[in-house]
Amino acid sequence: MSRLHRSELAVPGSNVRMLEKAPGLGADIVMLDLEDAVAPDDKEQARVNVIAALREQDWSRCSVSLRINGLDTHYCYRDLVEVVEQAGRHLDTIMIPKCSGAGDVHLVATLLTQIEDAMRLERRIGIAVLIETAMGMLRCEEIARACPERMEAMVFGVADYAASLQSHTTSIGGANPDYAILTDDRERHWGDQWHYALSRIAVVCRAYGLRPIDGPFGDFTDADGYLASARRGAVLGYEGKWAIHPSQIPLANEVFTPDEHMVEKTQRIIAAMKEAAAQGKGAVSLDGRLIDAASIRMAQTLLAKFEQIEARDEPVPLRARAATG
Repeated sequence: MSRLHRSELAVPGSNVRMLEKAPGLGADIVMLDLEDAVAPDDKEQARVNVIAALREQDWSRCSVSLRINGLDTHYCYRDLVEVVEQAGRHLDTIMIPKCSGAGDVHLVATLLTQIEDAMRLERRIGIAVLIETAMGMLRCEEIARACPERMEAMVFGVADYAASLQSHTTSIGGANPDYAILTDDRERHWGDQWHYALSRIAVVCRAYGLRPIDGPFGDFTDADGYLASARRGAVLGYEGKWAIHPSQIPLANEVFTPDEHMVEKTQRIIAAMKEAAAQGKGAVSLDGRLIDAASIRMAQTLLAKFEQIEARDEPVPLRARAATG
C-alpha cells in the first residue's frame, strides 16, 4: 500500500504519557514499541497500554505500526493475538524485529490471517520488517518477496546491525572518524560505514515495490547530525527516517518533503514532455538540459508524493480511515 512515511516516531508501550501525546505530534507513522524500548518486567503492562491507546486515542492523522517482540521470545505470539484481536482495526502494519528470513514473514502473515478472519476485520494489516542482523542483510531479497500481499517497508536497524557485525561504533547511526583513509598528501577523508547496508536495502525495496526507511539517529540533541543522516538516506532513495524523540519529527518531514522549487520544476518537466509528445518527440531540452521519458517518470513520482503530503493536512474521520486503510 502507498503510505506517507517521511517520519516514523518510536513510542515505548510502557510510557503512557507518550502514548497519549503521540497521535498529535505530526509523525506520518507512529510505531508503538513492545520490544527493545520495554523492559522484560513491563512487557505485559505495555501490551495493555498499547491496546488502550489504540482504542481510546484518535489516530486519524497518522498511520500506526506495532513492533512486536522477537519471534524467538515467548512474548511474540501474545503481542499479535492480544493486540490484533482487541484493537486490530486501528493498526496499519506489524513490524517484525530482527527479521532473518522469509519464514519470519510467513509466520506473522499466517497468524495475522487467522486472527483477521476470526475477528472479521474489514482490512488486512500490512507488514514491515527491521533489517538489523547480518543474516537479515544476507537474506534481504528473500525477505522482500516473502509476502507480496502484505509486505510494505524495510527499516534499517543500525544499532543491532552494528552489534551483529561486532562493529566498532561511536554512536547510533552517526559517523565514525575511524572509518577513514589517508591520502598520499596525508589528508584524512571520512567514509560512511553504513553505505553498503543502506544501498542494499534501498535497491531491494525498489525492486520489490517496498518503502526503504532509515532507522534511528541516537543523539536527539544533534539536529545537524540527524539532518545529515536523513539527507544521505534521501539521496539513496529512502522515503523516511525514524524519530526516537519528538524533536526529530519535523526534521524528517523537512528532508523528505519536496521543496517548492522541486515541485515547480517537476510541473514544468511534465508540461514540456506533453508538448514534446504532441510534436512527436521523445525528448526535449529544458533549461539547457535533456529531459526524456525517464525524466517524466521521476517527475510523476515526486508529484504523487507531494499530493500525499497535501492530503495529509486534511483530517480524515476515524471511521473513513478504518474502512479505507
